[in-house]
Amino acid sequence: MAHDFGNARGAAAVLDDTDARLIDRLQGHLPLSERPFADVGDELGLREDEVLERLQRLLAQGVLTRFGPLFQIERAGGQFLLAAMAVPQEQFARVAAIVNAMPEVAHNYRREHRLNMWFVVAAASPAAARQACERIRAHTGLPVFEFPKEREYFVRLHLPARGEEAGDAAG
Repeated sequence: MAHDFGNARGAAAVLDDTDARLIDRLQGHLPLSERPFADVGDELGLREDEVLERLQRLLAQGVLTRFGPLFQIERAGGQFLLAAMAVPQEQFARVAAIVNAMPEVAHNYRREHRLNMWFVVAAASPAAARQACERIRAHTGLPVFEFPKEREYFVRLHLPARGEEAGDAAG
């Protein structure tokens, strides 16, 4: 069975049952082995190259926007920093282009709030994170409000690929 899936680019992509099983499986831990995608393929009845091809296609179609590990960057001396800006509506596209062009900016979100642009800065050190925010200030002429992490919480988020139609919802 195939499922229509609206992707991040607004286009519809077709998600078949194998894609859905792969997405569900990849949200868990990858095996710590020489060939983790071969091991996942064995679990799902797929060849290693098929796992990799499907993953690349799902990323290219925008069904998946990111696939990779999550690191505790602070353990390596780095810093994740949540930042926000109050951007005048008529400058929003210009400022978003400047912010998004920064290699340290991991995510950028528009919000309906006085602070209407929120983004995550990921840098190799706290000083580098502050420098990135200062460059954004210099290029945009707008203040950047910095919210460094005070405490870390682990929240396991698993988004079933099939949603309610697969019987995942209560009710």
